[in-house]
Amino acid sequence: METTNIYAEINLETKAQALATCEVEGGAEGQKQWRDQPDLMTFLRTL
Repeated sequence: METTNIYAEINLETKAQALATCEVEGGAEGQKQWRDQPDLMTFLRTL
């Protein structure tokens, strides 16, 4: 599909400009988004 391909392509400069306009909401910088789960890690090691 030639027409769809035209819209799907983007260069890195355009991508960088688009990302620069986005705002990230919530969460403190450097704060991890997960909790340590020893039971889960134990389970995963058994797989």
